[in-house]
Amino acid sequence: MASSVPAEKEDRIVFQSGPRNISVRDVIDAAHFRGETDAFWNGLLARVHAQGEASQSDAELDEMALEQASIAFRYKYDLITAEETEQWLENRGLTLSDFSEYFARAEWAKAHRPNSKPEEIPFVQAPAEERELLTVDLTLEGELDRMATRLAWRVANHESSEAGELGPALIDPERERFWQRAGVQRVEMDAWLGALGRDRDWLDDNLIMEAAYRQQCAKLLTPEARAREISALRLPLTRLDIETIEFDSQDAAREAFLCVRDDGMSMEEVAREGRYPYRGDEMVLEAIPDELQQKFLSLSPGAVLEPMPREDGFLLSRLRGKKEPKIDDADVCARIERRILDRYFSDLTSRWIEWRILFNPPE
Repeated sequence: MASSVPAEKEDRIVFQSGPRNISVRDVIDAAHFRGETDAFWNGLLARVHAQGEASQSDAELDEMALEQASIAFRYKYDLITAEETEQWLENRGLTLSDFSEYFARAEWAKAHRPNSKPEEIPFVQAPAEERELLTVDLTLEGELDRMATRLAWRVANHESSEAGELGPALIDPERERFWQRAGVQRVEMDAWLGALGRDRDWLDDNLIMEAAYRQQCAKLLTPEARAREISALRLPLTRLDIETIEFDSQDAAREAFLCVRDDGMSMEEVAREGRYPYRGDEMVLEAIPDELQQKFLSLSPGAVLEPMPREDGFLLSRLRGKKEPKIDDADVCARIERRILDRYFSDLTSRWIEWRILFNPPE
């Protein structure tokens, strides 16, 4: 059976619903039940492996890169002082050592190419030390908050009277989906649960919550609801076709701007001649920073914006075209569905969930 980890990590209570207390461990295990942890778990194993190999060599970490990563994190979360950073970490059961070691693992994974592959350890067999590291990484990456929110939605839906009674016709397909994504057979179930430190009651509870959540989502995401949402969001979901070039200096960006605007050169030609990074993207208007949205809206297709400063240089952008949102656009559909679900379940959790830890990752 998986061993426990320190109380300040996995045993901390994230939220309550009535007499039910949901811990960090509950959040992570429920996410694993839903198939959400594998990428993060495998990523952690790779980082730990790279760090272990590097520690046996004469390699040294780039202290400047570590400092820049730390500053970028603090800026993202509006943590101006060291005291604010320490308080932010303490509120989440983390220490300054957890903070610095997280960035060290990430930097070793970037700077060191391992000579061998990391050992493939299933999450259910995770040693206590690695589970604790995963908790740290999920917290600092903002993913633990998203996992907690997804579980809170399911708990609130289950606790509310709107969930109703569920029969085998809904729960049995959910069980089949679980077996498929977990890669286990019926006869292996007790061993799988034992390795995770859970029992069949825990599994049944998650199956019922997932089936009820899926049923409620189907009620909310009707064609009529999607049509109403896309009509209300026609402007922010307008799709823009934009091409960009990245420059190190303002002078180079300004020269390229004149070549495109006055000389009729294409963005690709300018990028190719100067060997500058070029990218063409389609994105919805709301995905663009607020301060740039009006600028792009005022452009006609083919027009180019004045060079814009960015953290490490300047960006030149040209609008190739605009398209109104369509319901058959996968990105648009995902965004309107997310809005419908966010609105409904945010209201539901406000009535059924009492948060004890709020991680609040930036968007």
